[in-house]
Amino acid sequence: MATGYLEILRTRHAARLLAGTLVGRLPNATAAIAIVLFVRAEGGSYSLAGGLAAAYGVSNAVGQPLLGRLVDLYGQPRVQLPAALASALAMAVFAFTGIGPLAVAYAAVAAAGLLTPPLEGGLRALWPSVLRKEGQLHTAYAMDAVAQEVMFTVGPLLVTLCVSLWSAQAALLVLNAVGVLGALSVVVSRPSRAWRSAPREAHWLGALRSRGLLALLAAFLFVGIALGSITVAAVSYADDHGGDAVYGWLMAGLGLGALIGGAVYGARHWTGAPERRLRVLVALLAICYLPLLLVPGPVGMTVLTGVAGVFLAPAIACAFLIVDRHAPAGTVTEAFSWFVTTFTVGASVGTGLAGPVVEAGGAVWGFAVAPVAGAVSVLVLLATGRVLAAPVRRAVIAAASENDQNRTVEPRFSSGERA
Repeated sequence: MATGYLEILRTRHAARLLAGTLVGRLPNATAAIAIVLFVRAEGGSYSLAGGLAAAYGVSNAVGQPLLGRLVDLYGQPRVQLPAALASALAMAVFAFTGIGPLAVAYAAVAAAGLLTPPLEGGLRALWPSVLRKEGQLHTAYAMDAVAQEVMFTVGPLLVTLCVSLWSAQAALLVLNAVGVLGALSVVVSRPSRAWRSAPREAHWLGALRSRGLLALLAAFLFVGIALGSITVAAVSYADDHGGDAVYGWLMAGLGLGALIGGAVYGARHWTGAPERRLRVLVALLAICYLPLLLVPGPVGMTVLTGVAGVFLAPAIACAFLIVDRHAPAGTVTEAFSWFVTTFTVGASVGTGLAGPVVEAGGAVWGFAVAPVAGAVSVLVLLATGRVLAAPVRRAVIAAASENDQNRTVEPRFSSGERA
């Protein structure tokens, strides 16, 4: 099973790019918990902590596709590193000024979120120029999805470790400084410096002019809603079955399921159109949410959350392939950034929707949101099947191919140019 992953990691630059991207994304992965802990340490209320964390999240959702478009236009080093430095500086302002001047606090966290570099989309744009074989791409995307689960599991632990060793302020400063180092490691690498987006048609909609991409984003908005609703329903369940420790186990189960599913999915060579495969994966994801309605004891519930997570990473990895197939020429980084933003917004909507549902009907009704949202996602994919089955035709393939021949790193095919 591990052969495919090891083959990719042994490819020149691959391990460095993956590790640098994960480290560079630590500030983003830990921002919510780091902000909450810092505000509480400063004597602020949970409402203020939630408001500041939300300000970061909303501005981050806005900034990712905008910065992604700039990366496509001007290259990775000229955008990613300045953005990482500016984001870290804004968070440092927040760490040193605290919550006293609220306007400054909100402005600082909003700037930090807005300027977070789109390293996630940038890595996916780099994979085609780094890997030797086109067939390795789906394995790389699966490995990427699995690595995300690891990061979002380890990240909060690192925050709590920094807080226990030093302080909540130090956690903000240290993690953002480490994030800058991760971004620096990526942008000074040869593939990042040599990468150029394919020639693009000037259009104000950018990547969003692709109907196939819009269909995919609509479907994964509901996948995000499902995931966000589970996190809230799990809190309600844990309150009645043992508290925070049980909640931790449920979230760990969800992450472990995604890790296992992503690892198995990426280890297999898949044939056929990924659009058809995605419908099956999302349908299985929705079905695996149904057993959560049984709400057994903590041990059984932990197992069920693991089952619920099994098809999450495979569905995301498959979606990455489709994003690349449908992104208009010259917009691949922006397209991946829109995917990240849509999924994040969906998760936020899911948490907001599940709150009143849980209050009205308890944890069972909260868990019911996930399979319903998953079913809607399947319906969207079925309704837009013809659109998704026709990847974007690149009008500038010839020009892009000529551009490829002049690159320092010569890929087998250009990101965003495969049919």
